[in-house]
Amino acid sequence: MVDETPQSKGGIARAQALSSEKRIEIARIAAESRWSNVPKAITETRVLKIGDAEIPCAVLEDQRRVLTQEGVLHAIGRAKKAKGGQGASVVDNPPAFLAAKNLRPFISEDLIRSTTPILFRAFSERGAVRAFGYDARLLPEICKVFVDAKQARKLLPSQLHIAEKCELLLKALAGIGIIALVDEVTGHQAQRDRADLQKILEKYINPELIPLPWTKRFPEEFYKELFRLHRWQYSPPSVKRPRLLSSLTARLVYKQLPPGVWEELKRVNPANDEGLRKHPHWRHLSKDIGNEHLANQLIAVTTLMRSAPNWRAFERLFERAFPPKQLSPQINLALAYKDDESVIPALG
Repeated sequence: MVDETPQSKGGIARAQALSSEKRIEIARIAAESRWSNVPKAITETRVLKIGDAEIPCAVLEDQRRVLTQEGVLHAIGRAKKAKGGQGASVVDNPPAFLAAKNLRPFISEDLIRSTTPILFRAFSERGAVRAFGYDARLLPEICKVFVDAKQARKLLPSQLHIAEKCELLLKALAGIGIIALVDEVTGHQAQRDRADLQKILEKYINPELIPLPWTKRFPEEFYKELFRLHRWQYSPPSVKRPRLLSSLTARLVYKQLPPGVWEELKRVNPANDEGLRKHPHWRHLSKDIGNEHLANQLIAVTTLMRSAPNWRAFERLFERAFPPKQLSPQINLALAYKDDESVIPALG
């Protein structure tokens, strides 16, 4: 029996005097404190299929891609249930599945240092839950240990089934990046591309249409060469332009800016029912980067047109210099959801 001190009696009395709401709040603060240094997953835990293996995976807030510890053990033929975050607790102590003495010659020091299980907060229907995982990049390295030991005839009979599982995993992973697989199955690929797209648009698009000094952004030489190659009559004082000119300008100039910029220009500067826009597109481009890139593109295209005897010859020169660009499905998703931080489309 433990003797009750005056301090412990006072603590018990104060706890009993608290309302249930206050006790819940204290417990919540204590729980948040325990979790404060534990990285959280920014994607749901999804099942990654590699050959016949199914391994739950997630992406953490520090951008580490993790495979759950239980998933890795099961995939290589070990016990499905890990025991309380098995793994290396010190640098020279490998996890249980790599601890056999016959495997040591095939394990690099880097691998030993990297196999401490990662504690993280995973999503679940009950909210955040504790989970253990390994850096996804370790899976091929772990498999290679058993495959190399098998080839050297150093495996025990009880380890052969693990080597066979590892061989199948390596074959399934051949030529495919494990990081790309995790990003695709968790939906992080779309989230990552959306962030990359946002960085591009922030550099290229002028969000407030800050009045730029009006200058002739499209030089007369550009139009002169376009008209020559199409055998149109060129009348510089006239503001009338063939209807085809707008689509040609988009294809030769604006669509050659980074992926997503043309789509964003159309969104912020839409055409009316008559096909006219309130401002020229270049007014929505940033001064230092967007309009600078635009000017360089105009110089390049005009130079190619000047070198071509006819439109067909120019087409060949242009396609060689600027291969056709197609937005990836991920960029299209990023464009669709770029203003909605609560939505992370899942792929695959």
